[in-house]
Amino acid sequence: MTTVSPASYVLSHPGSFALRVLRGFRANQGLLLAGAVAYYALLSIVPLLILMAIALSHVIDQAALLAAVGRYIGWLAPGQSSFIVGELTNFLAHRELMGWVLLATMLFFSSLAFTVLENAMSVIFLHRVAIRRRHFLVSAVLPYIYILCLGIGLLLVTLVSGSLQALGEKSIVLPGLSWSLSGFSGLLLYLVGLAGEVFLLTSVYLVMPVGRLSLRHALIGGATAAFFWELTRHMLIWYFATLSQVGVVYGSLTTAIVVLLSLEIAATLLLLGAQVISEYERLGTAEQNAAPRPLRTD
Repeated sequence: MTTVSPASYVLSHPGSFALRVLRGFRANQGLLLAGAVAYYALLSIVPLLILMAIALSHVIDQAALLAAVGRYIGWLAPGQSSFIVGELTNFLAHRELMGWVLLATMLFFSSLAFTVLENAMSVIFLHRVAIRRRHFLVSAVLPYIYILCLGIGLLLVTLVSGSLQALGEKSIVLPGLSWSLSGFSGLLLYLVGLAGEVFLLTSVYLVMPVGRLSLRHALIGGATAAFFWELTRHMLIWYFATLSQVGVVYGSLTTAIVVLLSLEIAATLLLLGAQVISEYERLGTAEQNAAPRPLRTD
């Protein structure tokens, strides 16, 4: 009997594989898990940004840092980056008032989303959890290590973005011709952001599930989630700019509602990418043709 590789199966049966992913996602109550992740992410994002901004403002220029934060917050919450950056600027202006209690509180809240995300991943990768469980100390320390890595990543992205923006202010001058590099630097900024997005999603799939996940499988999930998020993000930008009446309906709650909606969609796609990896891992195993086991809450 000839064994078909997982990649060959997906390429030859893309519709069947997509249906397997959707069935597994539904059986795992993916939308319910995404709602929990989005809610705790909403609680975590502001404290996390404050902690990163306070730490990195001692290393790089605050204006450049806030510009980079605003640019990439716009990827996560389209149309709401100016409000979030404004609140962040106000806090940085009065950061000397922050005591140890507030610092510990923000550190705790900034880790909540990672803890809930790890639990959601455990549901999707149940076949891994059943074989090997993660020590509770590792789960307790993991969010803070990940926050540190995110801070380092934000530092590198800010430095690269500053260099690309400086490049955009220059021009190539030839006899009778002057070509501005602003468009080229804008394209590079977008590609750097896209690469950072894929890298971030891949790192989530490498770290959060129990056990060692191969880099190739993590990249498959990261590229899938990034592709669908880019499509969704541009649709959200268009919708909020043209058709949305959310400001009329929710008034002063508009920002919170829009950010929560964006996080809900992002969390859904993040967990859907994890489901893609989970189903891909099962191809060629005894569980390939097994029906999805529904997650029961009773």
